[in-house]
Amino acid sequence: MTVQSAPPWQTGKVTVERASTETKRPAGNPNWYPGMRSPNPAGRPKGSSARTKLVERMLEDADGVIDAVVAKALEGDVGAAALILGRIAPAIKAQMERVEFALDPDASTGDQLAQVLAAVAGGVLAPDAGRQIIESVKVLSDVRVAEELEARIEALESCHALR
Repeated sequence: MTVQSAPPWQTGKVTVERASTETKRPAGNPNWYPGMRSPNPAGRPKGSSARTKLVERMLEDADGVIDAVVAKALEGDVGAAALILGRIAPAIKAQMERVEFALDPDASTGDQLAQVLAAVAGGVLAPDAGRQIIESVKVLSDVRVAEELEARIEALESCHALR
């Protein structure tokens, strides 16, 4: 007879015995039975949920909130002004300039990385642009590896099917 020990993830775990199914209360209202007519045939009235009421209340108060924020901004409150300006004219995202340099797309990943590093070292490519291109080359390398692996698996499966 072998003694089973608890797995590491159960060490120190306290087991709780559940109540028997005989003492378990049935789900739902015990006064209802199958085929019984609904006590509320019209259903819940539309717009009676707490969420709907909250949204309605927020929309009723929205004009006052907007007026208060605009008044604060006009008084010189920088936070209120930033909030309004952020909604009216959002900040423009910085964009990199277009860069052209020789990169052989059919070269190996190592050769492509060497080309990018040479362009950065030669001043043709900014370091941040070089980093983004290197990340793109890494993603391309991962895709190439996945495609190669898929082709190898298909070749093995076709060989196995021939047997």
